[in-house]
Amino acid sequence: MEVTREKLVSDLKLLLSDAEELLRATANEAGEKVTTARQRLEQSLQEGRKTLAETQDLVLDQAKGAAKAADVYVRENPWNAVGIAAGIGLVLGLLLRRS
Repeated sequence: MEVTREKLVSDLKLLLSDAEELLRATANEAGEKVTTARQRLEQSLQEGRKTLAETQDLVLDQAKGAAKAADVYVRENPWNAVGIAAGIGLVLGLLLRRS
């Protein structure tokens, strides 16, 4: 789920960047339709930036919460945490040794 949020944020940043580039490329174009489209795009960009900022804040808050929960768990169950870390290390070591 975390990877999906990060991908969404990354895709949104790319979309905003592409839209800004399109605005710059059409800056000298005239016409009522182009002007209207540019205004709608600028408004959408502003809303997109706001949504991106909110999403980043949400992801950051959730990451901080997960880190705090992990810290509490490790402090309350140090030997379990050591065992889990050793198990993960063993599995990674075996996988890397096979490569």
